[in-house]
Amino acid sequence: MEKELIINSSPTEVEIALLENGKLVELHRQKTSVSFSVGDIFLGQIKKTMPSLNAAFLDIGSRKDAFLHYTDLGPQIKSLSKYTNEVLNKKHNSPLLDNFIRENDNPKNGKIDQVFGKNELVLVQVLKEPISTKGPRLSCEITLPGRYLVLSPFSDSVAVSKKIGSQEERKRLKVLVESIKPKGFGAIVRTAAEGKKVADLHSEIKELTDKWEKIFEELRGSKEPNKLLSEIDKTQTILRDILNDSFSKIVVNSKDIYDGVRDFMKTAAADKINIVQMYKGSKSIFDAFDVSRQIKASFGKTSTMSSGAYVVIEQTEAMHVIDVNSGPKALKKDQEDASLIVNSEAAEEIARQLRLRDIGGLIVIDFIDMKSSESKNELYKVMKDCMKNDRAQHTVLPLSKFGLMQITRQRVRPAVNIDTQEVCSTCQGTGKSVPAILAIDNIVRDMEFIFSNRPNAKLSLKVHPFIKSYLKAGFKSIQVDWLLKYKKWIKVSEDMDFDLFSYKFYDSNGDEIRLD
Repeated sequence: MEKELIINSSPTEVEIALLENGKLVELHRQKTSVSFSVGDIFLGQIKKTMPSLNAAFLDIGSRKDAFLHYTDLGPQIKSLSKYTNEVLNKKHNSPLLDNFIRENDNPKNGKIDQVFGKNELVLVQVLKEPISTKGPRLSCEITLPGRYLVLSPFSDSVAVSKKIGSQEERKRLKVLVESIKPKGFGAIVRTAAEGKKVADLHSEIKELTDKWEKIFEELRGSKEPNKLLSEIDKTQTILRDILNDSFSKIVVNSKDIYDGVRDFMKTAAADKINIVQMYKGSKSIFDAFDVSRQIKASFGKTSTMSSGAYVVIEQTEAMHVIDVNSGPKALKKDQEDASLIVNSEAAEEIARQLRLRDIGGLIVIDFIDMKSSESKNELYKVMKDCMKNDRAQHTVLPLSKFGLMQITRQRVRPAVNIDTQEVCSTCQGTGKSVPAILAIDNIVRDMEFIFSNRPNAKLSLKVHPFIKSYLKAGFKSIQVDWLLKYKKWIKVSEDMDFDLFSYKFYDSNGDEIRLD
C-alpha cells in the first residue's frame, strides 16, 4: 500500500491529508491558535469533586473546566501526587526516579474525594480534546510517546506490542528495553521498534527522559495551573505514529513545516528523507493532488461507490447510523452473492469514512439483508479486516438477528464535519428569487441616484456574467440605451463570485461607490 501525506498550511490552520493508494483516508485540521491538544501535560488544580460521578473538574487554564474520572487516575496516582507535591515544595531535587520511593497502587474501586481535596495541584495529561459542550478529558497516567516506545513514570513493567508477530523478536526487545530504560520508568515497545538496534532505542529513551526533565524544571517553578509540556505539532505526531516503508511522498507548502518535517525525518527515518518535498506550484496544493475534489465527494450525507452502490450517513445525538443501498446498477447475480459483494464494498467505504470523518462513539450499520450465516460471518471478517488500519481503538460486533452491525470507536476529538452544500446564487437559500427585471430596475435606480449627486462621474459597473450578457445583448443593447439617455458610456465588467443579483459601482479611480 502506497501512502502519501499532503500538508496545506495557511495563516490560521494546518490541514493534513493522508492518502492510501491515492484515496483520501484521513483528514486532520489544527488551528494555529489552539491552546492545547491531546498529549499535552499540565499542572491542574482541583476545582470541585463530584462523588455522584466519581470524578473531578480541574482548572488547567482553558475556558472550560477539564474532566477527570476516577478510572483515569491510574494505579500510580498516589506516587504521582507525592512526586508533584515534593517537587513543588522543593523536597525532591532530581528529575530522575532512582531514589524515589513509590506509594502503593490505588484501589480500582475507590472514590475520587478520597484521593483529592479542593484546590489540590495535580499532574495531568490531556486524553481527549473538548467535544461539543464538554471540556477536555484528562488522565493521571502520564505517558511520553516516541516513535519506537512509550515511557511511563512510576512503573517498572515493559510490554511489547502484540502486532510484532515473532516471539523471538518480542523477547529480544523486552530484554533489551529492560536493560536500558531508566529506573522508575515503565515502557511499551511499539510495532515500529521491530528489528531496531540498541542505539536507536537508547537514543529515543534519552529524548524521552529529556522531556521528563523539562516537566520537572517547569513544575519546580509553578504555583498555579499551567502547561508543562506541549505535544509536538500535528504533522510530526502523525508521522511518529504511522511512518513506515510504504510512505512514498510527503508534500508541504510551508517552508517552516518543511524544515520541521525534514529535521524529524533525519532522526526517525534518515533513509527516507528524500520523500519530503516542498510544493511550489501555482495551484492550491490540495487541488494539485486531488484532495479538494475528494473532500467534496466524501463529506456529503451520501457516499457513492464505483459499483453504483451507496451508503447514507446520518448523525443523531446518541450515535451515527449508516444505511447501505445497492443503487441502480445492482449486480445480475444470485441475490445472496450480490448482497455480499455490495456489503463487502460498503464495508471498505465505511471503514474509510470512519477514519476520514474521525467518527467516534456508537455506529450502527444497516447492511443489505443476507440470509445465510456463512455470508454474515464473511461480512464480519471483511469489516474487521477493513478496520485493521484504523489507529483509533475500536470494537466490531457480528451482525445481529436484525441484520445490524454495531461498531464502537474511540472518540478523541470532535468528528470532522465539512459542509459540502452550496447556497443558491439566485435565492441565497431563501427559496425565493427576485425577477431579473427587478435587478435591472435596481441598477438603474442606483445609477440615477449617483448621477443626481455626482453629475460628472465616470461610472463602471461590475455584475454577474449572466447580467453582463443581458445588458450587452443585441445591437441596441441596454448599455447603448444608457449611453443615449445619460450621455455617458458606462463600462460593464463581470465577477464570477457575485450572485446573480449582486452589483457594484466604481468611479474613475477604481474606488467602489457605496450607497448604504
